[in-house]
Amino acid sequence: MSHFYDEITLVGWAKGGRSGTFIKGQDPSELFDVTRDAMAVVTFNGIRFDQKFLKQEFPEAQLPAAHIDLMYLCRRVGLTGGQKAIENELGLNFREDLDGVDGFAAVLLWHKYLRGDVDSLRRLISYNRADIAAMGGLFDHALARLGYEHDLIGQPVKFVEWSAPADRHKLPLGLKKPDPGLSRAPTFRELFGGLKAEKSRIVGIDLTGSEARPTGWCLLDGSRAETETISTDDDLIRRTIDASPDLVSIDSPLCLPFGRQTVFDDDPTRDEFGIMRFCERELKRRGVNVYPSLLPSMQKLTARGIRLAGIFRSHGLPVIESYPGAAQDVMRIPRKGAGEEWLKLGLKNFGVRGKFATAKVTHDELDAITSALVGTFHLAELSEELGTTNEPPLIIPRLEVNRTPFVVGVSGPIAAGKTTLAEILQSRGYAYTRFSLVIDDLLRERGLPLDRHHRQLVGAEINRDGRQRELAERTLSRVSGARTIVVDGLRFPDDHAFLKEKFGFRFVHLYVSAPMDIRRERYADRLGLKPSEVSQAFDEAITSEVERMVPTLERLADQTFFNNGSKEDMATSLMSLAAKWERES
Repeated sequence: MSHFYDEITLVGWAKGGRSGTFIKGQDPSELFDVTRDAMAVVTFNGIRFDQKFLKQEFPEAQLPAAHIDLMYLCRRVGLTGGQKAIENELGLNFREDLDGVDGFAAVLLWHKYLRGDVDSLRRLISYNRADIAAMGGLFDHALARLGYEHDLIGQPVKFVEWSAPADRHKLPLGLKKPDPGLSRAPTFRELFGGLKAEKSRIVGIDLTGSEARPTGWCLLDGSRAETETISTDDDLIRRTIDASPDLVSIDSPLCLPFGRQTVFDDDPTRDEFGIMRFCERELKRRGVNVYPSLLPSMQKLTARGIRLAGIFRSHGLPVIESYPGAAQDVMRIPRKGAGEEWLKLGLKNFGVRGKFATAKVTHDELDAITSALVGTFHLAELSEELGTTNEPPLIIPRLEVNRTPFVVGVSGPIAAGKTTLAEILQSRGYAYTRFSLVIDDLLRERGLPLDRHHRQLVGAEINRDGRQRELAERTLSRVSGARTIVVDGLRFPDDHAFLKEKFGFRFVHLYVSAPMDIRRERYADRLGLKPSEVSQAFDEAITSEVERMVPTLERLADQTFFNNGSKEDMATSLMSLAAKWERES
């Protein structure tokens, strides 16, 4: 469990020959009295777990300075494993009527209680008190193994008599159904109703490490989920592209730790840069048990995720790396480990519809639904990005709006009027940036001329080297902090995908188009070409490597802007559009 995402539901204690229980939603003053008056607290794994949760949720509680964590004492005398395993080894039995209940089942008991099953709460309290009772037995056995003996004036101590008071089977009176506020969980409609995200199409993929094991796939169209399992990469790519989603959300690492060159252990940079990314270290810090992306058992998955994400982006599809577990926490539904029944029920109660609710589906398909929901959170600006400037982010859902800048991206063929359009927006207050400005910086570093020929050479080199996203990052960094931005000169589908991933529905892509003869004329005027020079120069420019993908951007754009009139005509039409964006944003 994570102290960042999870919360206390129940606290039990035994003190002074009496048992006590705090249930979430109740007045905690009795718990505070007990902890304030105690000389010491005894737990099993409480230093790493219980104590951290108590301090976080009840900072006003005064915990005793002395904390005896039996897990470490047991290890000292050769008793290892979890508490139940040690109880079994020692032959302790305080759970006569609790067959089948363990820590995992305890989570389910709480969820059942939240849905009105008071008997589940009774069983959970009994389980909690059995845990406490058994601690006394562990304490006594550990002390015996240490050879502890009381002194001449002391009395023998049996801690089990303290931990298992006679009233432990007498449950609190007046247990009742939970307060509606306690079981309240957000719904799809409440979170996304009225937003564009409510009607978005998201493909969620719970990816496996090889084609031999089927991958869970989901198309979430608004709140309706359609799922299946898919094995081969070719089928995953075809099915996803055919779905024409607004976003692809993949539950798999989608980048390497900064500095690493390959996923495998023979990478010469392995020792220097390790196997974990920033997002994994941050999740660990939050108490989430996440696997490093380049752990040997994860390497094939990471390689497959990176490869597929690259293919999707090359088609202009925006892709995010998602963390479904956090979405399940935010939606207050059990994670997939709790069982298919509970995850299905949680998704259904959240407001997701589809055949999955009644048909037999795999855990991977259910996680694909949740992965897709992470995409919906992201497009609704209800997400957090865990990443760095060198590592693309892992997307974590959350309930606080993270308002992003409004960004207009401008693409189109040479001399169509992209920069003219962008400068009109700049005159309206938009911060202006352009991909070629970063390329100019690189040309200056290399001592090369700042002309179209060299810009196209360097631009093609960046694209071939797989550094298109790095170019986009640097382009955006030039206008960091601005709330309205115009980005001039998108040339590859990857540029569109990057900006859509970054800004979601706050990104508008305009494709500027103009008849060929008008573009040729503008090009000649701009460069002052003689009539005899125009055809060859223009044809060379429009057939360069960096221009070859530009026509494909028209189908990705939100709107095509036909620029066959004057600058004043363009300004009038653009101002009308800008006013519409401002009303909608």
